[in-house]
Amino acid sequence: MTELYALENTVQHYDWGSPVRLHELLGTTPDGVPAAELWLGAHPSAPSRLADRPGTTLLELVRRAPEAMLGRRVADEFGPRLPYLLKVLAADRALSLQVHPRPHLARAGFNRENRLGLPPGDPRRSFHDDQHKPEMVVALTEFDGLAGFRTPRTVLDLLDGLDGVLVDAVRAALRADRSAAGVRAAFSRLVAARNHPDCEAQVAATVDAVQGRLAAGSPSARADATVVHLAAQHPGDPGAVASLMLNRVTLDPGQALFLASGEVHAYLSGLGIEVMASSDNVLRAGLTTKRVDEAALVECASFAPRPPVVPEVRTSGGRGQVSTYRAGVAEFALTTADVDPREDLELPPSGPRTVLCLGGEVTLTAAGRDEPATLRRGASVFVPHDAGALRLAGEGHVVCAWVP
Repeated sequence: MTELYALENTVQHYDWGSPVRLHELLGTTPDGVPAAELWLGAHPSAPSRLADRPGTTLLELVRRAPEAMLGRRVADEFGPRLPYLLKVLAADRALSLQVHPRPHLARAGFNRENRLGLPPGDPRRSFHDDQHKPEMVVALTEFDGLAGFRTPRTVLDLLDGLDGVLVDAVRAALRADRSAAGVRAAFSRLVAARNHPDCEAQVAATVDAVQGRLAAGSPSARADATVVHLAAQHPGDPGAVASLMLNRVTLDPGQALFLASGEVHAYLSGLGIEVMASSDNVLRAGLTTKRVDEAALVECASFAPRPPVVPEVRTSGGRGQVSTYRAGVAEFALTTADVDPREDLELPPSGPRTVLCLGGEVTLTAAGRDEPATLRRGASVFVPHDAGALRLAGEGHVVCAWVP
């Protein structure tokens, strides 16, 4: 009989995390430590553990039986690895301004650092694996972020009336070239400014000018308030000024954002579900005390101005509701389900699926299994391909990551 694998998952305690949001969602007791991310998947950095098989991880399970766990189609395309990573993200402060590499650049960077002899986990590493990392976030609360570059004309309008070395450098680069090359030159100047001995004073001068404009009734109040807010969290970091170059985004619950590999972005605050290609490659540009690899960042980033990308969403169901988010990538899709006791709902019928209950109590029935699994708030299971079609009953809210 096919097994559904109850999971125990790792909480990542990054300093930008919330001490309460993730605990409230999962029904666990806050301990005063920022809880930033819950990882559900098989990435080697923090693979989920099998609750009923002490000492065994989901990573090992998939490697031992890739065709049964993943299905032949997924195993043939991605090899013996789960191609997605599901996360719950709880941010009280801004994450680093960052980009994830495209596939060929991830492979090249990982191989280069291997040749240099940098061991896994070394803080000098920029590439922790050889995978790209497109990602999608679905908001559970109001969710704020920065995503992709504004047009040069918009950035120049936002800089109008501001003075200072950093602003002048960005303005000069964009006036000289309003193409993606000009955006690259302007952003590169801001990233490089952190190495200047007067960086803190330069950032402070720009922030003071923005605060003055804000106090006077700025026509760009939202962008200006973002600069001031980020500067308070990261004093002297030019990433606060760089936020003027990026699209400011607010998602309401249920709304989603897709970030292709190469897209410069930063999440600012909120609670959301993330699903991404299974990678831990992050190249940082600012708003961080961690390593900023300027050369790799500029090589990997896309500087073409574009509006934020909204994934395709399809909704079905009557009393209950199923919403499926697709972003046009091969590694992942996400389905959310609000389950009503008067109506059973269907989840994706094949491939490797990871199901997390966010509230209530539901039963999950697989075609290849006699007994249903009961999920309560905070519980999660890995459903192998061999389990077949899935049905939900009960009353609650679940999310399911799967391979389209």
